[in-house]
Amino acid sequence: MIFLTQLIYIQEGQEDIFHQFENIAIPAISKYNGRLLIRVRPGDHSIIENNIDKPYEIHLVEFDSDQDFQNFNQDEERRKFLHLKEQSVKAVLLIKGTKI
Repeated sequence: MIFLTQLIYIQEGQEDIFHQFENIAIPAISKYNGRLLIRVRPGDHSIIENNIDKPYEIHLVEFDSDQDFQNFNQDEERRKFLHLKEQSVKAVLLIKGTKI
């Protein structure tokens, strides 16, 4: 089991484009033994302390294996819409871990 946390930073004004991509990408997770555990859009009042910019969204996802995650990344339907991600996402910080 692997866990992935993504801090997602969006280009200003591209939120709708990002949501279009997410409407395709998120359902694909389950096709590859994955689960979206939580999706958070943090507000200014929910941050106690920070030394980095506030992300637009935070996703915590689990996959049964690293191979499942790699297969998700290669999903043909998802790849057809990567241009939406490229247009709307400024940066992603991906943190990979395991349960301890």
